[in-house]
Amino acid sequence: MLHLEIVTPEKKVFSDKVQDVYLPGEDGEMGILELHAALVTSLKPGELRYKQDGQVTELAIGTGFAEVTQEKVVVLTDLAKDAGSIDEDVVKKALEAAEKALETIDYTDVEERRFQQAIIERSIAQMQLKARRGK
Repeated sequence: MLHLEIVTPEKKVFSDKVQDVYLPGEDGEMGILELHAALVTSLKPGELRYKQDGQVTELAIGTGFAEVTQEKVVVLTDLAKDAGSIDEDVVKKALEAAEKALETIDYTDVEERRFQQAIIERSIAQMQLKARRGK
């Protein structure tokens, strides 16, 4: 078994033993099993899945980092929500506001463009999970 911890700035979202973990890494999806080689990787907005007692749980996550050891995976992310806790109206409004902001931001303001793009990517990850799970 592998210990998984998922932490956001607000709280520890999950901490328990799991069978496997799938993460949206910068270079694509990563599957993590017990005794995986140690690594640290950046995460992009997308879907994190883990299996516990034969049941798969899916979360929409934002940007962050994951530290993997042979026995443990620690995910530090700015967002971690299951389909049931995603408010579609709030996410759609955030997506629309970020898209509108991108249209008006000066192209030289790289930091603000990255910030708005991150909001768009997190919003899309949440909407995709909500659409698939419909909870």
